[in-house]
Amino acid sequence: MRLHNLILSLAAGALLAACDDSTTTVGTSLVTDATEIVVDSSFTVTGRSLSNPVVQSRTLTQLLGRLDAKEFGSFRSDVVTQFMPAMNIDTEGVQLNEIDSVKLLLFMTPGDFTGDSLAPMGLNVYKLNRQLPSPIFSDFDPTGYYSTSDLIGSQVYTANVLHSDSLAGLSYRTIYVDLPVEFGRELFTRFKEHPETFATPSAFAEWFPGLYISNTFGSGRVVNINETRMNLYYRKHDTYETTSGTTRDTIYNIVRSYLSVTPEVVTNNNIDLNMSDQLKTMIADGKTVIVAPTGTEVEIKFPAAQVISSYKAGSPILSVLNTLSFSIPASEIENTYGIEPPTNLLMVLASEKDEFFAKNKITDNRKSFMATYSATTKSYVFSDMRLYILDMMEKSTLSEDDFTFIITPVNVETETSQSSYYTSGTTYVTTIAPYVTRPSMANLDLEKAKIILTFSRQSAKN
Repeated sequence: MRLHNLILSLAAGALLAACDDSTTTVGTSLVTDATEIVVDSSFTVTGRSLSNPVVQSRTLTQLLGRLDAKEFGSFRSDVVTQFMPAMNIDTEGVQLNEIDSVKLLLFMTPGDFTGDSLAPMGLNVYKLNRQLPSPIFSDFDPTGYYSTSDLIGSQVYTANVLHSDSLAGLSYRTIYVDLPVEFGRELFTRFKEHPETFATPSAFAEWFPGLYISNTFGSGRVVNINETRMNLYYRKHDTYETTSGTTRDTIYNIVRSYLSVTPEVVTNNNIDLNMSDQLKTMIADGKTVIVAPTGTEVEIKFPAAQVISSYKAGSPILSVLNTLSFSIPASEIENTYGIEPPTNLLMVLASEKDEFFAKNKITDNRKSFMATYSATTKSYVFSDMRLYILDMMEKSTLSEDDFTFIITPVNVETETSQSSYYTSGTTYVTTIAPYVTRPSMANLDLEKAKIILTFSRQSAKN
């Protein structure tokens, strides 16, 4: 056992004196005690990889593309999505035949993809003919929700901008897909005749269930679409008054985004992963491997009983538990596509995992914890498990449910509250959701994982 006792202080004296008006000394006493800081890192953790084939895609990020990586496997993702409508559409001075065109816009951040930026890839856009289910999961099959005869757009694209220096400096890239002008005119007419259709997302989805965006050809890249809109391009007749007071007619060329993907509507990444033989072999050999978005997560047995025993050893008069941390080395699995470990891992009691996501919970450091990958130390650290072990100490006996955890990748959203211009503000975690960001993988080395228990104990000396 690697048990280190660090003597921080010996002998703190307290001189107690009492006196009356006659200056007589009534008495004194001296109490000396010893305080030790105890650090124990002798614990071991066991675990195994578990299949995690399905996740709920509670994110606006849309993964589109296909990747065949020898070390990772064959990964494919396409998208089904509803749209949030604008509550008002500009109809004044606009004639139906002056609606010029409709485009679907898929926005991505430069570099926000996995794979080859230059590989040409194709996509098709279909109108859905049925309402999407809710909740919806990554294994959703769009068959029966669209018809191949409802193809309304297609495009060939890359993730790079080679033809325009002006575009290369932008903070985003856009995939434009031309849609039939008839759809824009139907949208316009529907608003004029039935504006109530646009009052809520559910009412709009009854009229327009959404789109299915699929891969048609190409492999070698998966892009992260972080915003999706539908633009209407049209001409608008108006008048203006000149400086001389004369009223004149004019025509404006207008573009408006009337439909977009927002948190209020259903959107889903339909993911298919066939893991590589290399990953399957690692798992069969007992390696604890994270593969995401779908693939594997890790189940561990946390040595809670041993931690409690270490804390209680020696029956000290007074003990205070200071900290309990858990760090896991995570090695990158070599590959040719730059697939890296996921940014954030959630560690949650296995019995609580489904409820954690279903109820949109945030980590409480009692039953659930979060760690961020450090590229410097190549590890994840769950740094605050003190409340968890204190809760376990309150129990007379521990069951497997008390120390069996699932470690799984997650997406994390934050907000920053700033009280004044001069302060940096406080950042709060607002959402923790199943990981659907990009292909990721890592080997968690539980044999080298380290649990560090630190507590203070005090004993009286005569």
